Amino acid sequence: MNKFNMTVLALSLAWAPLAMADSVSKKDYAEAKAKIATELRTDREKCGPFSGNAKDICILEAKGREDIAMTELEARREPTSKHHYKARVAKIDAEYAVAKERCDDLASNRKDVCVKEAEAAEVSAKADAEAQMKIWNANTKAKGKSAAAHDKAAKTSAEARSDAASEKLDANYDVAKEKCDVYAGASKEHCLIQAKAHFGK
Repeated sequence: MNKFNMTVLALSLAWAPLAMADSVSKKDYAEAKAKIATELRTDREKCGPFSGNAKDICILEAKGREDIAMTELEARREPTSKHHYKARVAKIDAEYAVAKERCDDLASNRKDVCVKEAEAAEVSAKADAEAQMKIWNANTKAKGKSAAAHDKAAKTSAEARSDAASEKLDANYDVAKEKCDVYAGASKEHCLIQAKAHFGK
């Protein structure tokens, strides 16, 4: 069963500034955009021999690489927390699109669970990305300011982490509920009760 590889996603989406120069000249920016477009065409051509879902996956992977490259280019040109966040989200969206497409190779409840797992991983990664952006912004604003500003930054960081944890919990609860659908009657009820207890619902 092809599952959303959360370990790979976690490693690829670690919150760290992208390697960048202080700025990207207009000429370098235009050349980089042209190179990305060329690479997309080459990637799509490589999908030619495939058919069915394998071709769909190949095309999504190619499109994902283009989106990631473009958002990373923007983050290099204008290195703000917003652009770093967009670059991170582009990676999350690309991974999610491919993971969800891979689920089409499955059937019945296995497919439903696969989709829910991909959705949960996406929600989790985006919650982390948003929390990190808020923390980064709060810490940047607090730099060199008063103790009150630092207290506010700490409060914002705590709230961001709490919001992310809540979103991740809800997404994982949805996966647990979906897994209960393979059962019926009392067994399903027992499964749902266990899921509620485990996730505090």
